Amino acid sequence: MSASTDKFHRDDLADEFISYLRIEKGLSDNTIQAYNRDLLRFFRFLAKKRLSPLAATPEDLNEFLTQLGTTLSLRSCARNLSTLKVFFRFLVSDGKAATNPARLLSIPKLPLRLPEVLAPSEVERLLAQPDTDQVRGLRDQAMLELLYATGLRVSELVALRVNSVNPEAGYLRTVGKGSKERMIPIGAKALEALNNYLVDGRPRLLEGRTSSFLFLNPWGKALSRQGFWKMIKRYARQAKIQRAITPHILRHSFASHLLDCGADLRSVQAMLGHADISTTQIYTHVSRERLKQVHAKHHPRP
Repeated sequence: MSASTDKFHRDDLADEFISYLRIEKGLSDNTIQAYNRDLLRFFRFLAKKRLSPLAATPEDLNEFLTQLGTTLSLRSCARNLSTLKVFFRFLVSDGKAATNPARLLSIPKLPLRLPEVLAPSEVERLLAQPDTDQVRGLRDQAMLELLYATGLRVSELVALRVNSVNPEAGYLRTVGKGSKERMIPIGAKALEALNNYLVDGRPRLLEGRTSSFLFLNPWGKALSRQGFWKMIKRYARQAKIQRAITPHILRHSFASHLLDCGADLRSVQAMLGHADISTTQIYTHVSRERLKQVHAKHHPRP
């Protein structure tokens, strides 16, 4: 097989794999992009060896992962191996390959990495920052309150439509990873901030234009993830929160604070939209770690 023919063959396999991830697995665009990056990295390795993906052996995969280990973290190497396992399972199930060279390769056990969460007092300071005398402040307060009240991902937050929210019932509807729909209750403070935005803020951002999106930029278009990212960082600086802030930190804080206050794990799992409860269990480790810190700080004989 010539180099150009082999490249087209790899490209075809990659395209079919991406279609499988999008259509059959229902993965999000961000997750698909991560799979694609990992796969292209593997294909570049194979091209140097003049190998087709269908001819790759367990030894080739081990060599690839060993090379990755010289430049990438253990966590990144584990993610690349996970991508290869999914890719070769797809090839076998689709009849393109007879064997799976990644089948017996084990993903290394990773050290537990606890999610960063804000203290309740830090959340209060952050949520108090928007100037609600301004139209953008009304929008920003509604977004921050809603994010902390529901544990939405930021991609889910900016994708909300006006009809996604039922203020009278106190619920919102969102579509998360895997195109799975879920209903999440909204607390009273978030509902108040949302109603203030819908009555006094959103019409002024629209200025006679139309849009089905709930949260808008000054041009009446849907606010982007990047726009929200910049906004939350600015408010964190104003609140003098001395740590790196991301939109996801409010999702982590939502889950951790619910469990701290006695919520059951299954309910938190449903609200977060986790397919596997083991993903939600990480927040119980956060709570235990905080209890250990409180004990060490305040017990007379720590």
